[in-house]
Amino acid sequence: MISIELAVELRAAGLQWRPAPGDRFAIPDRDLDDQAFVLSDMIIQVHDLPGGETVIGFNGTTEWALDDIERDEAIWLPHEHQLRERLGSGFRALERSGDGWRVAVDGHADSFGATPGDAYALALLRVLRA
Repeated sequence: MISIELAVELRAAGLQWRPAPGDRFAIPDRDLDDQAFVLSDMIIQVHDLPGGETVIGFNGTTEWALDDIERDEAIWLPHEHQLRERLGSGFRALERSGDGWRVAVDGHADSFGATPGDAYALALLRVLRA
């Protein structure tokens, strides 16, 4: 899983998120930075409100003082396959490189990360910033 800091950089660079079941996210700045949550049809759902606002609802969670949060308060922590999909047809390879991983994308310098997810995220960050 990529770090919250890297996820924040991706969002700042323009990565859009349409929440869907199975997506992971974090809630920064509420003493929850070390926890990842998963959207589920049963416990944590996405609600599109009249007027176009999207909120993430926490259903039946006794340990929470949250009923729901706005989508923009959550930081999407994309899975590897979601990052790879966002790289599109320019994606060429994911390969082991020393102690880490390398992602090759057409028209961009190779990106290196400690995990495949980090390498994909760093490659996507380069693409979004180009």
